[in-house]
Amino acid sequence: METPSKRLNKYLSEVGYCSRRAADKLIEQERVLVNGKLPAMGIKVRAGDVIKVDGEIIKKQKKTASYIAFNKPIGIVCTTDTRVEKNNIINYINYPTRIFPIGRLDKDSEGLILLTDDGDIVNKILRSSNNHEKEYIVKVDKPISQTFIKRMSEGIPILDTVTKACLVKKLSQKTFKITLTQGLNRQIRRMCEYLNYKVENLQRVRIMNIHLKSPVGAYRDLTKEELNTLKTDLKNSKKSWE
Repeated sequence: METPSKRLNKYLSEVGYCSRRAADKLIEQERVLVNGKLPAMGIKVRAGDVIKVDGEIIKKQKKTASYIAFNKPIGIVCTTDTRVEKNNIINYINYPTRIFPIGRLDKDSEGLILLTDDGDIVNKILRSSNNHEKEYIVKVDKPISQTFIKRMSEGIPILDTVTKACLVKKLSQKTFKITLTQGLNRQIRRMCEYLNYKVENLQRVRIMNIHLKSPVGAYRDLTKEELNTLKTDLKNSKKSWE
């Protein structure tokens, strides 16, 4: 019987080394070897193949997955490439096992980001069509008008598309809350800039059922209740490659 095979990027995700997207980047950067050779993109691997990343042999380990909620400070970059970015999230947290962030929160923003070694849950949360909510508190440089609230909620043309309709609520003269189900690059900042507003502070306070509770720079494990609810909500979600 032929040994079952799977794509290399899926293998690296399933063993908890990194997300599938990050694995593709590692392959492109020629940092991955399969049986001592540089692999082609999309290659499939089988049991018994020797996979190395930066010279380290990657093996699947039986262990309980880690799920943490981190309150990212301004200035920390959500990358796993510790060779390039000194102020990276991995070195900052210094978690005892290998984990990777679910999505990103840009360098100038702060607040909630989830990290895990569970590749499946990462891709289900990130896929925009699954419509998973992320909530932000945003302060801008001038008073917020009702026109601003209306236009932000109905969709703004940025990055060759129009943002999805979303919930926007004014909290004070210069502060509003916005709930998104997509994650375009610097989306909220670009939306505000289109309407001639500048973001002065941006904080993510919720991802799905997970709320920001830790002090800035600290992390916590998800509670059993949070994790059960999260997995239930993700049960029918598609992965980002499906």
